[in-house]
Amino acid sequence: MTRYVYLGGEAALEDSRIVGLFDLDNTSWSWRTREFLSRAERDGRVMNAAEDLPRSFVLCVDKNVILTQPTTATLARRLEYQERT
Repeated sequence: MTRYVYLGGEAALEDSRIVGLFDLDNTSWSWRTREFLSRAERDGRVMNAAEDLPRSFVLCVDKNVILTQPTTATLARRLEYQERT
């Protein structure tokens, strides 16, 4: 069964494509994360689904990155809800 998680704006993603949910405030202090995000942006693998400043990002199995407005806690609750239903 295919399940989708709403990421904000007009973006939804199949839950099986999600590798991880990352909080931008907690992860962007690391130079490795900043370098990864910079490289992804240079390679055209970043999609901005945030209507305002992004709070988190979703890493997909194809190494694409989706910037999102909802926090990682909100996205995790949406994933949990999808698993229960």
